[in-house]
Amino acid sequence: MPSLNWIGKEAVEHHHKEVPYRLVHCDGALSAGDPDAGNLLVHGDNLEALKALTPYYAGQVKCIYIDPPYNTGNEGWVYNDNVASPEIKAWLGAVVGKEADDLSRHDKWLCMMYPRLQLLKQFLKQDGAIAVSIDENEISSLLMLMDEIFGRQNRVGTMVWQKGKKGDAKLLPTVHEYIVIYARNKALLTAREVKWRRRKAGADDVLGHYQSIREALYPDHDAIRAEMMKWYRSLAKDDPRKAHKHYNWSDERGLYFAADFAGPDDGRESRPRYDIPHPVTEKPCKIPSTGWRWEEDTTKAALAETPPRIHFGKTHATIPCRKSYLFEIDKEPLQSVFYKDGRAATLQVEGLLGAGAFQFPKDVDVLVDLFSVLTDDGDLILDSFAGSGSTGHAVFKMNAMGQANRRFILIEMDETTAPQKTAKRLSLAISGYSEQVKPFRQIEPLGGGFRYCSLGVPLFNEFGDIDDEVSFPDLAAHVFFAETGAPIPAKAQVGDSYLGKHGDRVVYLLFAQGEEGMPREALGNVLTPTALAALPPPPEGFDGTRVVYAEGTTVSADRLKAERVVFKQIPYQIAGV
Repeated sequence: MPSLNWIGKEAVEHHHKEVPYRLVHCDGALSAGDPDAGNLLVHGDNLEALKALTPYYAGQVKCIYIDPPYNTGNEGWVYNDNVASPEIKAWLGAVVGKEADDLSRHDKWLCMMYPRLQLLKQFLKQDGAIAVSIDENEISSLLMLMDEIFGRQNRVGTMVWQKGKKGDAKLLPTVHEYIVIYARNKALLTAREVKWRRRKAGADDVLGHYQSIREALYPDHDAIRAEMMKWYRSLAKDDPRKAHKHYNWSDERGLYFAADFAGPDDGRESRPRYDIPHPVTEKPCKIPSTGWRWEEDTTKAALAETPPRIHFGKTHATIPCRKSYLFEIDKEPLQSVFYKDGRAATLQVEGLLGAGAFQFPKDVDVLVDLFSVLTDDGDLILDSFAGSGSTGHAVFKMNAMGQANRRFILIEMDETTAPQKTAKRLSLAISGYSEQVKPFRQIEPLGGGFRYCSLGVPLFNEFGDIDDEVSFPDLAAHVFFAETGAPIPAKAQVGDSYLGKHGDRVVYLLFAQGEEGMPREALGNVLTPTALAALPPPPEGFDGTRVVYAEGTTVSADRLKAERVVFKQIPYQIAGV
């Protein structure tokens, strides 16, 4: 397979493993709504924030959506888009070294993206997917980078988003951008016969209106049809509900469209041709010139259902149709090419935060469509380039629309954007707001909540020791993840050394902070024979290995082996130190 190389690649290939684990602190003053909604907005460098969150969320995210810098060379706005922000410059200098001075802007972009994508991959569930917005500047590099990290075999496809009708380029105007989608494990999705489908626009409203008419007029299906047709005629031409106006027939099963039942005109001479008796005249119905769409056995089965799935005319002189019920086909695949005016998202953010508040935000409705296809009830969505917070806003909107209880994690590095724009936008979306620009509408609250967090000190100081600010739950989460590669099952409690079970291992941690010079054994940080005997028992029926992390041990190697206990010394034997 072709590989992508650039100046600085060797320096960043394994850098994600060297990023220190940091503490995450929540700030109640900048949080909003329900603190237990399960949503996070983390302020900090996204590489360090991703590493900090890994012990808690690795393998737990169903959908990652990122809108990284497009690397256009434009330096005229706050969320710098040429990978030349002070944070990235400092990072490149520290990681890549002197070579950073020779990097082109494309090399810099690749150096910035590579370790971040490596960490993002660790968050995805096996049936999850990642979607990346990008434009012409880096589309080719992104595809090769994603092929290398996620695997070419997991590439799902590329969506083309037309955002405008005109461009101002001297040669070829560019009025589109892309959304590149990769599965974590495409073969698994195929084996499970997963189908990514979204709700058809307006279908839910049509079915809701039909139900209200049906409740009033049932069982008079002719009257129900007349009312549905009258309602469709009252809708504006551009109303998405009007697109379903052909669904106007009603029977015991529901609202349906009398769809063509004829076979395609493909020149096939052996098209099925058989008699279908009319239910009233009992005479054979007229057969279409191209024969029937279905074989005779299929048609007989459709006729045998109650009500039949074949729609007849008043007499046998009319060719029958098949019934296509809206509730059975109210979903559709995403289109690989679609149009959505790019100005709509900017106007929405200006209504929230004021004119000129944030350039080029992502469109909430586009993200709602994307997330509704890639996620299900209760799933977690991660966006490590949060910007103005469109991803969080989209999740709030989906939940308010009744599409279950999705959750999000957003990461934003800019020290002004995170508290003053991202957090503010999410807060206003939760509580409702009056638009700051025309038409000054009052926008209804969506509800929900989020916790605002920031990054603290690394778990381990420059000497490799556990930092004084690290609490038992902090260290426990990291220890369990380092040992098992999975997030800790539940938040560890001070005084309880048992952290949880994963596979054939249960994990324990003996640790408490104390004053300098205080005996470690007195703190309970040493695995002694007494401490070994006092370890909480593993789950009933467990027949694996007990792994105990502590600062030291006085138990003999023979006894540890006899009791199937593996001792690991902290901090030196904790992976990632």
